[in-house]
Amino acid sequence: MNRTQAAGRPAVVAPIVQPRSGLAHSLDNIRDTFRMLRRNRAGFMGFCLAVVMIVISFIGPFFVPLDTENHLDKIYAPPSWDLPLGTDYAGRSVVPLVVHGGSQAMAVGLLAATISTLIAVLLGAFSAYIGGRTDAIITAVADVFLTLPLFIVLAVIAAIYKPQTVFFLAVILGLLTWPALLRAVRAQVLSIKERDYIEAARSLGLRPTHIVLNEILPNMAGYIIISFVFSITAAMLLQVNLVALGLVPISGNNWAITIYQAAFQKGALYNPNSTGYIMGPVVAIVLFQFALVTMTRSLEEIFNPRLRGNL
Repeated sequence: MNRTQAAGRPAVVAPIVQPRSGLAHSLDNIRDTFRMLRRNRAGFMGFCLAVVMIVISFIGPFFVPLDTENHLDKIYAPPSWDLPLGTDYAGRSVVPLVVHGGSQAMAVGLLAATISTLIAVLLGAFSAYIGGRTDAIITAVADVFLTLPLFIVLAVIAAIYKPQTVFFLAVILGLLTWPALLRAVRAQVLSIKERDYIEAARSLGLRPTHIVLNEILPNMAGYIIISFVFSITAAMLLQVNLVALGLVPISGNNWAITIYQAAFQKGALYNPNSTGYIMGPVVAIVLFQFALVTMTRSLEEIFNPRLRGNL
């Protein structure tokens, strides 16, 4: 081909690639996350079950009214088509009690887990990174907390201060359940801080706060989130134990309060028709705990680069 023929050809213009908008990029991230959730069937089923129970607990009360009247002719009625879980000591349907009792129990678990996880992650990460006397003092305090019988300490504090609100109860739970996670976070940070990219960050003169918050903790996001989920389950169980044993005088609608009233106050244990009244909130707690624990399988695949490498 000579130069004349080459010059006669139209020039090929490369297409201009438009940058993707922030919304489109966010949608892609959501699709990828959802796809990774679906990879593990058990984890995805746990995620769906947890979402359903959260929706029922927080939105369901708007559609399922709570019966506040006594129906003496229906006391401890057995389960039927109209009353799937039977009735309670006042002849009220148990289903609204289960629907209305979930939000408070979940809120306590979520708030307590948030408090304990923040304390554990921040103190554990900074103590391990700074080292020296600071690390020794924080570790010693955590060891002291770990040697205390947790439930007995919670029971004594609850008996002394008598928390009247779920917020106060959640704060107490959060302030006493952080040491085990702190030790685990500290061990991880002690390993991470010796890696090359952390050494490079130090050589650039970056502050310890920046290195811990922007270089170390993001690489532990998967472990922290999974630990946070387990902290929710632990806080919910402690809450149920305290309330169900009558150690926390909290009023309102709560799965734990329903169990306490059914088992220790209203004689439901001695009535063969009250199985739904007793087991309704118990099954709800077990299902929610099971959903959260199973969901961690999918969360692990999302945050672990080795497991999501084949996506």
